[in-house]
Amino acid sequence: MTSAAPQDLVVTQATLADWPVISGWAAAEGWNPGLSDGPAFFAQDPEGFFLGRIDGEPASAISVVRHGPDFAFLGCYLVRPDLRGRGHGLTTWKTALAHAGNRTVGLDGVVAQQDNYRQSGFRLAHRTVRFTGTAPERATPAGVRPTVPADLAALTGYDSACHPADRPRFLAAWLTAPGHRALVREDGGRLTGYGVIRPGHDTLRVGPLFADTADDARALFDALTADAAGREVAIDVPEPNAAGVTLAEQAGLRPSFETARMYTGPVRAYAAQRVFGVTTLELG
Repeated sequence: MTSAAPQDLVVTQATLADWPVISGWAAAEGWNPGLSDGPAFFAQDPEGFFLGRIDGEPASAISVVRHGPDFAFLGCYLVRPDLRGRGHGLTTWKTALAHAGNRTVGLDGVVAQQDNYRQSGFRLAHRTVRFTGTAPERATPAGVRPTVPADLAALTGYDSACHPADRPRFLAAWLTAPGHRALVREDGGRLTGYGVIRPGHDTLRVGPLFADTADDARALFDALTADAAGREVAIDVPEPNAAGVTLAEQAGLRPSFETARMYTGPVRAYAAQRVFGVTTLELG
């Protein structure tokens, strides 16, 4: 069998119809993508997904999703296992990264690739730890309710304060995607946090979990998992948020996976102390 050389690889924009290939590869790597992630991801930037093909067959993938004029996020960086070590990943990377233009690019890098990312100009911001375990039995706390369409404007503003860029198209799709359950926490009519739980290939996934305080985050987490007692659940917690780590540990979850949040340049200030759980490692 003749091995394909990098020049045999043709990298083009992917479409939503290609998402099952990309998510299937991610699932095979143990990344546990959500079952309904694709439409929300493409809603943010339908031109931000790429596939490399050899003789028309998918060989590599990457996403570089633009979140506005100053920020983009890189994810879904994958090469088919039987084609690794031949330069296809780097060719795919270089082709897709041009989509970011002059924007600062962020990513959540797996341990094995972090040195390569540093060589491409990415610098460490913090570690993110995936906590996984059996959801405990909890009653739904007071002050937590399901989101409704009228919440969208307030939730968009809250989300923007907790993320390096605005992402209204993504958020509108994320809150209402099939299988997603979105809840808000209120205090006297004031929004003090929100969270989403969704089915993944292997476990339920909590993300985001954004909240003003540890008590707000705990109430949201308990409410999100109240109907999932006994099932496996996972949440990606930024390590600098010590209260988030404590929340996960007190829920009986244990570290199972880690990544590094890295950036190529400065990002706007955001309320990192409110980020008890990352939305998704693919889009930040």
